[in-house]
Amino acid sequence: MTVNIQKRPYWILAVVVLAALVVTLHFWEKSAKADSGADTSDIPSAAVVLVKRGTIANSLTLSGAFRPYQEVDVHAKVAGYIRTIYVDVGDQVKTGQVLAVLEVPELNAQVTGAKADIRRSEEGIHRAQSDIKRAESTYTAYHAAYTRLKQASEARPGLIAEQELDDSLAKNQESNAQVASAQAALAEAQSQLSVAQAVLERLAALETYSHITAPFTGVVTKRYADTGALIQAGTSSSTQSMPVVQLAEWSRLRLVVPIPESAVPDVHLGDVVRVHVSALNRDFDGRVARFADALNDETRTMHTEIDVENPKGTLVEGMYAETKIALREHAGTLIVPVQAIERNSTGATALIVDPQNRIAERQVKLGEETSDRVEVLEGLAENERVLIGNRSEFHVSEKVAPKVVLDNGGIAEGGA
Repeated sequence: MTVNIQKRPYWILAVVVLAALVVTLHFWEKSAKADSGADTSDIPSAAVVLVKRGTIANSLTLSGAFRPYQEVDVHAKVAGYIRTIYVDVGDQVKTGQVLAVLEVPELNAQVTGAKADIRRSEEGIHRAQSDIKRAESTYTAYHAAYTRLKQASEARPGLIAEQELDDSLAKNQESNAQVASAQAALAEAQSQLSVAQAVLERLAALETYSHITAPFTGVVTKRYADTGALIQAGTSSSTQSMPVVQLAEWSRLRLVVPIPESAVPDVHLGDVVRVHVSALNRDFDGRVARFADALNDETRTMHTEIDVENPKGTLVEGMYAETKIALREHAGTLIVPVQAIERNSTGATALIVDPQNRIAERQVKLGEETSDRVEVLEGLAENERVLIGNRSEFHVSEKVAPKVVLDNGGIAEGGA
């Protein structure tokens, strides 16, 4: 068999060229992968977040204690002994409900006397009316007699003696005066009746105060007296009067909190707030109902009260609660985590990862800030990747492998 020795160098040359081509392609592919970021074995990973638009609200968390919406010591308006007391601590009462009844013997006697005065005045009126009728009858008779005598005297002068005519005139005038006197007596008797009735009305009003009633719907929180105890009138300034019970309204409570001076302009009447009670591990809705509209000189805070409805009595006086009051809210603004921002003497900066996966530094202008987020007014655009974490591990222009951190703390698929 004849072998063509002249063709071997060509086969060897072809093998060498092919091997060189394979090696070249291998190194070119590796270099391309490195440049494109696909091979990150030697490139540090960097946690980033995307700049997103959202709502940021600056809020203030304050602590306070619940107080009753109303609380009062119920006193007696008149002095007396407690005949019966119907309530005790913890009893729920309604407006107008009788809490206790006082025994006031002197007042009862005064009422009896006032009624007697009314009867006496009424009898005096009847007597005066009878006297008027009698006086009027007498006056009518004397006046008629005098009129006839005068007419006869005028018709036939000298027929009637002057003395007789004068006596008739005197009786006529006297009977007329008696009518006026009887009318005056009637007016006086009517006046006395009005006075007696006024006295009785006053005593009757005081007698109603012997029934001590609830001024509002609430709960009895203290009971100061028992049956038979002497209660002084609460209107007397010369004696130390003892209350009968203490009453508090718990269907609505006041949460008292101190608002710092810096937050005063952002607190408004009617603002709805969330109240958290740690003892119950529950949240309740509250409303800013009133504030002092003046700062305390020592604490530089403003006394503010938040009304919280408590229809089922879940909350009790003295419980501590925390309330979060929204001060300012900006919607549709650019927001980043606080840890993405570094502050210095010239302002604030953030590190971003540009489209080529290299670190770049940006000057930013900040707005509202909460405990974990901050508003960016200038310097960043939506969906830009902002570096979070330890900035000292990276430097400007360094190439990194970005890993997008989601809001729930996870990593986005594909890393970037």
